[in-house]
Amino acid sequence: MATTKLTINSNGSVKIEGDFEIVDKSGAVYGLAGRDIVSICRCGLSKNKPFCDGAHKGNFDHEAIAFDLPPKKVV
Repeated sequence: MATTKLTINSNGSVKIEGDFEIVDKSGAVYGLAGRDIVSICRCGLSKNKPFCDGAHKGNFDHEAIAFDLPPKKVV
C-alpha cells in the first residue's frame, strides 16, 4: 500500500508527498503534472492557492510542533 505523508512546516506550508490526488469542492482533480510532492498554502497569501508560492515568508508565524488531540467524542 502506498503512503502519503503530510509535513506541517513551521512558518509555512503543508508539504504533501507520496501517492495522492487533490480535488476541489466539486470533486474536480487538480492537474499536478506528475508531481509526487507539493506544498499547500496555510497563510492565505499565495497567489497560486491552494498551492504555496512562498508569499508567507516574513508574514506568517506558527511553530509546528506535534501534539495529541483529545479523545474523539462518541455520541
